Amino acid sequence: MAARSGFWQKSGVRAGRVLGRESAMQVEETAIPAVKIVTPKKHGDARGFFSEVYNRCDWDKAGLQLAFVQDNHSFSAAVGTLRGLHFQTPPFAQDKLVRCARGRILDVAVDIRRSSPTFGRHVAVELSAENWRQLLIPIGFAHAFITLEPDVEVLYKTTAPYSAANDRGVAWDDPAIGIAWPSLPGGPVLSDKDRRLPPLKDAPELFE
Repeated sequence: MAARSGFWQKSGVRAGRVLGRESAMQVEETAIPAVKIVTPKKHGDARGFFSEVYNRCDWDKAGLQLAFVQDNHSFSAAVGTLRGLHFQTPPFAQDKLVRCARGRILDVAVDIRRSSPTFGRHVAVELSAENWRQLLIPIGFAHAFITLEPDVEVLYKTTAPYSAANDRGVAWDDPAIGIAWPSLPGGPVLSDKDRRLPPLKDAPELFE
């Protein structure tokens, strides 16, 4: 596990910059500062553990003043299940807070803001039930994850509800983005919708 964690840290996490030390969570900047790793504290004993996975007061203190309106829970049975790269257009654009409550995933955020100096770049972070990390993905980013174990459960909060009319995406394997997806037996497992998503250069609707 240590070797894998180090690899993904090199892929996008800027070590040593931790905010909100006095709260019940830690906030780390990644190589793209708008994307953040939020790790709640976990209190364990012989019975199990307790964790405040979201506390609005702590988020406000950390300068993360977001109003989440929807919680989603996904289950993926097969190793190598890949979901993404997804985003929603305004007025239903979403900030997302993603965590893995069972198993492990590689979670990816791609900057699709045309005016951004990091346009087309991405951050990849391993989230697991063991490391208890959450990834905060702001509006203006496309999101995807791939499962690294069987029977994975992913939960995420959003700041806007799902809107089928605003549901968009870009290709998970776009070489211009260059995500180093892990090579897994039988993967990736994709939906028909995700197989048809356009490359970034052909996506008709992005963020300015």
